[in-house]
Amino acid sequence: MPKVLPILASLAAAVLAIPAAAQSPAPEDNGSPHGFVALGAGVTPEYDGAEDLRVIPFGMADVRWGGVDFEFRGLRGRADLMPDSRFAAGPVISARLSRDDADGAVGLLPEIDTAIEAGGFVGYRFGGNAYGEGAVQLELTMLHDISGTHDGLLATAQASYAAVRRSDFFLSLDGQLSWANKDYARTYFGVTAADAAASGLPEYRPGSGLRDLGAGVTAGYWFDRSIGVIGRLGASYLVGDIADSPVVDEGRRWQPTAGLGISYRF
Repeated sequence: MPKVLPILASLAAAVLAIPAAAQSPAPEDNGSPHGFVALGAGVTPEYDGAEDLRVIPFGMADVRWGGVDFEFRGLRGRADLMPDSRFAAGPVISARLSRDDADGAVGLLPEIDTAIEAGGFVGYRFGGNAYGEGAVQLELTMLHDISGTHDGLLATAQASYAAVRRSDFFLSLDGQLSWANKDYARTYFGVTAADAAASGLPEYRPGSGLRDLGAGVTAGYWFDRSIGVIGRLGASYLVGDIADSPVVDEGRRWQPTAGLGISYRF
């Protein structure tokens, strides 16, 4: 079981930046669940700031049930409590990738357990036709660690553009930037005096500030009313104090993710 949580957290890291995927216009909401689920495989960095990638599960789902839109991206889930409005808002819960079995000097630093983060999001959608094509969605998400792993706070601002929205095909573009406080930064990218002595890395104490800038593209094609395929390609670039960390020097600033899955619409 201890090995299962890091794998699931990796899944979340691979798909957490995916905006809501397009569907054909939803059937009349009679209270029964409808939407789509997708499962497949992907790649993501082994840990925050790593150079090496690992193959992980890829999964996502958008389900409307009882007048609420539930969105799942790996181990990140959220509920949009205002699904029929241009405004969006609701709770979010997420898991963050653990750091264990790392290679080199980073492997001599203390292991970091999977973190559980909770918070909320707000958003607003501009434009778009009946299918959502042409819409621009702006969102702000704030998460705080509730597991005691890093006790940090993170905020992410994202903009996505629905370039194509058809009943059989969709294409979305997105960009984001995130900010992290010093508790998060020092847990994942700091090096204490004791850690420096054990690993040979220089001592380092990052502060609060921008964490990264990112962009991605998500596309999907439906072979028929029920079966399709969804893919995601994205990358983020670490900046600020975090980018200057010895942990990143041992890895890299570019953090790519990709995934491909078979989807089922109901």
